[in-house]
Amino acid sequence: MSYSSLKRLLIGRPLKSKELGEQKLNKVKALAILSSDALSSVAYGPEQVLIVLATIGMIAFWYSIPIGIGVLILLTALILSYRQIIYAYPEGGGAYVVSKHNLGENAGLIAGGSLLVDYILTVSVSISSGTDALTSAFPVLHDYKVIIACLLVILIMILNLRGVTESASALAYPVYLFVLALVLLIGVGIWKVATGQVSPDVHPAIGTAVPGISLFLLLRAFSSGCSALTGVEAISNAVTNFRQPAARNAVRTLVAMGVILAILFSGVMFLAYWFGIVPKAEETVVSQLASQVLGRNGFYYFVQGTTALILVLAANTGFSAFPLLAVNLAVDKYIPRMFTIRGDRLGYSNGIVTLGIASILLIIAFHGNTERLIPLYAVGVFIPFTLSQTGMIVKWLKEKPAGWQGKLVTNFIGAFISFTVLIIFFTTKFSQVWAVLIFLPLIVYVFHRIKNHYEEVGKQLRIMPGDKEALALALEGNVVIIPVAGLTRAVENSINYAKIIGDTVIAVHVAFDRESEKRMEEIWNERYPDIRLVTFYSQYRSLVGPLLRFIDRVEERADDSHMAVTVLIPQFITRKSWHNALHNQSSLLLRAHLLYRKNVIVTTLPYKFKK
Repeated sequence: MSYSSLKRLLIGRPLKSKELGEQKLNKVKALAILSSDALSSVAYGPEQVLIVLATIGMIAFWYSIPIGIGVLILLTALILSYRQIIYAYPEGGGAYVVSKHNLGENAGLIAGGSLLVDYILTVSVSISSGTDALTSAFPVLHDYKVIIACLLVILIMILNLRGVTESASALAYPVYLFVLALVLLIGVGIWKVATGQVSPDVHPAIGTAVPGISLFLLLRAFSSGCSALTGVEAISNAVTNFRQPAARNAVRTLVAMGVILAILFSGVMFLAYWFGIVPKAEETVVSQLASQVLGRNGFYYFVQGTTALILVLAANTGFSAFPLLAVNLAVDKYIPRMFTIRGDRLGYSNGIVTLGIASILLIIAFHGNTERLIPLYAVGVFIPFTLSQTGMIVKWLKEKPAGWQGKLVTNFIGAFISFTVLIIFFTTKFSQVWAVLIFLPLIVYVFHRIKNHYEEVGKQLRIMPGDKEALALALEGNVVIIPVAGLTRAVENSINYAKIIGDTVIAVHVAFDRESEKRMEEIWNERYPDIRLVTFYSQYRSLVGPLLRFIDRVEERADDSHMAVTVLIPQFITRKSWHNALHNQSSLLLRAHLLYRKNVIVTTLPYKFKK
């Protein structure tokens, strides 16, 4: 089977650019694809609280109730805050855009870098947790959990490469089945509690004195419970994926997610306390709770099955939000431009593949240990939480629109609580999250280096209004075709050389949308009225295909008239090897397709950068 056939089998037929509108999400599908991370955290958030309290003993478990109430208060503040962010920034981008616009470049890069890492952790934690749920039900698989987790990442990656609507359709059923399963579990559990079927002796009474308890430990338990709030920001990053009116639909989806998350989290937290569930390494809290409430029957396996499914598919939130955030950063020139390119199925496939590979490496490095990943995961969320809320405070103080006082108070509460949780994390779990203090400055430094490179490239390639074309003699007998992406010094250098070696010079431009095609024609005719420009609109976003078809037609005519055909490929040469990864190597791909043609001369004209 050829590569193209295998690609078509796994990913599906290419979609035209005009079909992009059909890839937008309605509220039902958006809730599934963008809320699965937040909703799935119910499966491990309450457990993280109990793990910390268990260090004192079961007598301390009653503290899980006030801690749970504190988490719900923070959830409410975040939902109200991100609701305002969506309306204020309907173009998406979330914390990165808000922080960059209101707090400055570095604040935006810290938020953006945190979220990029957080989405990698989202996939790793979700898949690892799903594998834990699976091995809790089937202990014989426990030794193979890393292999299973890696295979599941590949499966979700392929699903996302097939397009937004297909991944949303696949996700909708497991997400809503999980909600149904947890509602069933909570409903039956509360009924048993209300009818006195659970002995009050299995749990400590609220208010029981706990020897050895400390504020430090309680804050640590609270910060662990806040891991249930990861994924809340994903909807604000992906507003552009919603059908119109996008902002309103995104807000309604956000509120629906908040309500469902609050119900499920509070229900699981309450029942875990009331039934006296103690965390175990070999079995999750939800598994123990389902076993005691429902019994080891079909309903138990329904809960465990849907829990494992949503934990695995919650990784899709990362696969949905990471590529969109990467596009914002790439447009601003902080990461390679390849992240702005849509794939065959109109998704940003480079971002999807990058996320998949990074997540697999992380799972292998941490041996699929969820507990070791969650603290880093949560810190990566609360840094953008704090920055985005602070950015909104600055925005309201500067602009002072109608009703800004109420909005300011909402964002202030969100910023204060988020910052408090962040401080708690660094205070109580420094040994687990210290790496953030190293990799975040490193990421910001890399962002600046990449942007500096792109700006330097732009300066050296940009044609200034006062620049003059060099005069060149033209020789007959050779048709020279120059693929051009835009007007740069490298292209001008190639045109001047083509006039020397060619009798007929033709520039070819492939556009991915009609607006850029028209804009290129206008700029070209103004700059080079004597050089013919042929433009192609590639509705499948293929660069090489249209160029090869045009070269074929020119080659046929050249055979009839005994003329030579030369394809002159402009290529700029970077001074440092790592810079090559920041540029699309389309010239290499085109040259590879042309080298074995008998009647086509392939020439590369290098343009070397000064630094």
